[in-house]
Amino acid sequence: MALSDMQIRNAKPGAKIIKLSDGGGLQLWVFPDGARRWRLAYRFNDAQRTLAIGVYPAIGLKDAREARETAKRLMADGLDPALTKKQAKAAKVAASGNTFAALAEEFLAKKRREGKAENTLGKLDWLLGLAMEELGPRPIAEITSPEVLVVLRRIEARGQLETAGRLRANIGGVFRYAIATGKAENDPTFALRGALTVPKTKHRAAIVEPVAFGALLRSIQDYEGTPEVRAALKLMALTFVRPGELRNALWSEFDLEAGLWIIPAGRMKMRRAHRVPLAPQAIAILKELRAITGHRTLLFPSVRSADRAMSENTINSALRRLGYGKDDMTGHGFRAAASSLLNECGRWNADAIEAQLAHIESNKIRKAYARAEYWEERVKMMAYWADRLDEMRRLFAESCG
Repeated sequence: MALSDMQIRNAKPGAKIIKLSDGGGLQLWVFPDGARRWRLAYRFNDAQRTLAIGVYPAIGLKDAREARETAKRLMADGLDPALTKKQAKAAKVAASGNTFAALAEEFLAKKRREGKAENTLGKLDWLLGLAMEELGPRPIAEITSPEVLVVLRRIEARGQLETAGRLRANIGGVFRYAIATGKAENDPTFALRGALTVPKTKHRAAIVEPVAFGALLRSIQDYEGTPEVRAALKLMALTFVRPGELRNALWSEFDLEAGLWIIPAGRMKMRRAHRVPLAPQAIAILKELRAITGHRTLLFPSVRSADRAMSENTINSALRRLGYGKDDMTGHGFRAAASSLLNECGRWNADAIEAQLAHIESNKIRKAYARAEYWEERVKMMAYWADRLDEMRRLFAESCG
């Protein structure tokens, strides 16, 4: 006899489980503690089995009957309802562990194992974080191209075109990792190539005219800020390394007697150790700086904590104090100035200049023949460059009368 809602509500628990039948194998089990649970008794492959449907009243009478009919259809198709439910539950659990957020964490961990710099990892984490609200909880195998595009369009709408492009590339990196680990079958960012607005290329501001560069050097000489920042500006001009490579420099990387600075691979953009010949002018500045921060690990510790490097904005902020706007000169501009002026003078092999800039030769065969990295020429070139800086500063002073 079929059950009614009133019968179910009025059912009283006993000392043992009471089973109320609704027909077709559907039963409501009333437990001694008062709990009511739906069960379906059925036979499959000549074996008696039981399917747990759910708890009453969360699963009402109507829902329980629908579950019974669904189970009958599965058996008609040769499927065991209990096993099918178990498999669906396992798939759901697997999907929850294969979300975009989970795979992004695995992707970041892989990059960390590969030795990527913490600064690089931080930027990657920040970028992927822009997609977490929409994509984070989603099973990665179910994410579609339109879903990713919604995230990217939101960033585009803010005018952050370059960020949108970088995010698309990094989301693609997560998907390619997921494909390699068998957790996704395709990369939806592939279909989005060409869908975003491409930002206009904007070159970093730099001064490359000799007299004007001499004026900058004279301004640095007269800089009234802290001696550490003045030393950093001078060393940027003398070594033309990347700003991050300088501000994170450790005293242990320097051999002032040998006139050598070796930047370890972990701090280089191209993940290769880089040697910087130190001209006498650079060594003199470093010796003065050692008297100030030589008892520290870092050449340029932060004013807030000796264990952290000075802010990435420090050099650019100092240039602004000297009167150079963001469209006039930047920390990276010292690299462009050195590259331009050294190439223009015609005295140095262009490959030696590129090697000193720590640019990787894209032609592998050509690279194989440049194993010496033009070291001897670079030592001479850096000494010449230091003298050239002195000359440009002197020429500017003379032009001012």
